[in-house]
Amino acid sequence: MTLISVHNLSKEYQSDTVITPVLKEINFSIKKGEFVSIMGPSGSGKSTLMHILGFLDTLTTGSYFFEDQDVSRLSDDELANMRNRKVGFVFQAFNLLARTTTLDNVLLPLLYSDMPKIEQEQRARLMLESVELSHRLHHTPNQLSGGERQRVAIARALVNNPEIIFADEPTGNLDSKSGHQVMKILQSLNEQGHTIILVTHEQHTAEHAERILQIRDGSIVSDEPVKNKQIASEKNELKK
Repeated sequence: MTLISVHNLSKEYQSDTVITPVLKEINFSIKKGEFVSIMGPSGSGKSTLMHILGFLDTLTTGSYFFEDQDVSRLSDDELANMRNRKVGFVFQAFNLLARTTTLDNVLLPLLYSDMPKIEQEQRARLMLESVELSHRLHHTPNQLSGGERQRVAIARALVNNPEIIFADEPTGNLDSKSGHQVMKILQSLNEQGHTIILVTHEQHTAEHAERILQIRDGSIVSDEPVKNKQIASEKNELKK
């Protein structure tokens, strides 16, 4: 089943009379359950593309279909609803509330849901257990390591049971051991059926996916399967 379909997607920003093109007639599709990396150097347009795919930004021309629905026709409120129900985000900077406990950070996406409060907390606890952080429920971010903060961010991304998870440079602020652990979690989530889109500038990180979209100067320059996929297993970690 095709989850995402993009046709001649372009994005430009306008400031006064200056128009800056960022994305140029991009075409690709992603199937439900795929693990895809969007790879490119800084300024290539990869984060802008992720923001459009994740309903955080809108395209200028072309079309974007998500589950066969034309996203360009949705209102801001409809986009926000789609984002809340369908998407989980993991960012390089973690984006956790500094004075809020781990448990309450994970609960944030459920604030406006119809789920009873007791079920919300049960689900948040379950997500934290899935990333091995049950012992950190009442710690604040400044009491956690970088790797633990990113695992909290992953738990928060999962709490709504999203259709797709976007990970934007998720290992960028981590040491190699913590980064390996994050990639292991993302691969495990993909094995469980989650669609994962990983945005990165690092070849080794990108190769944890099944497929790499290379973007340069706002254009897709290649779309190829990963030949030597990296497996973030316990065995591989022990070799380091």
